[in-house]
Amino acid sequence: MEWFEALLLGILQGLTEYLPVSSSGHLAIGSALFGIEGEDNLTFTIAVHVATVLSTLVILWKEIDWIFRGLFKFELNAETKYVINIIVSMIPIGIVGVFFKDYVEEIFGSGLLIVGCMLLLTALLLTFSYYAKPRLKENISLKDAFIIGLAQACAVLPGLSRSGTTIATGLLLGDNKAKLAQFSFLMVIPPILGEALLDGMKIVKGAAEGTSDISMLSLAVGFLAAFVSGCLACKWMINIVKKGKLIYFAIYCAIAGILTIVCA
Repeated sequence: MEWFEALLLGILQGLTEYLPVSSSGHLAIGSALFGIEGEDNLTFTIAVHVATVLSTLVILWKEIDWIFRGLFKFELNAETKYVINIIVSMIPIGIVGVFFKDYVEEIFGSGLLIVGCMLLLTALLLTFSYYAKPRLKENISLKDAFIIGLAQACAVLPGLSRSGTTIATGLLLGDNKAKLAQFSFLMVIPPILGEALLDGMKIVKGAAEGTSDISMLSLAVGFLAAFVSGCLACKWMINIVKKGKLIYFAIYCAIAGILTIVCA
């Protein structure tokens, strides 16, 4: 992987991680265009995903600080309930990660047709959430957190946007837009870090066997590009959700999905 390829893919990952257009789908398309696969692709994917997690920590630091301050009071306050909601939302993705990880990896290597189909499904979900008018709720309940977690588990499929699926699900449930966007971005931090740890063990093994030869320059460029673009996209997406302008992303996903299916 050349450094300029890493730069483009890093920017692509950072932007699409938060925008409801599927980072995994776009990264799969970009990797296919550049002919990047195998251990190099896995190593790079982990690096840029960790970079976007760090961008979440930077942009939502006030909310994270609020959570930890309340959590260490050791009482059942609003912050503790928020953490419980995040833990509950992690149950479905945890089950998928433990019991179906190999199957999901097989799907990722099955070509771009599945990516195109899932982009169309993302467009459909965003459209439904835009036109639906559910009864609005101020706070995200435990039940809603679990349902949103189910949506996140489904979004492991390449092309099905995680942020788009979780936010659209929350909007259909009638959750507060601003709180929903923050919850959607915070709930993904533990699963991504957990997956990065597991896949990192594969990278260490691959490095020992000499199966990966991606340069440190490419990794560093991709990491920084994903971090900076992720910071920008995270702030932008929170404002977009507040204004309810997700229909434009539905149109984009529909067009991208059709083009991907045709090219595949």
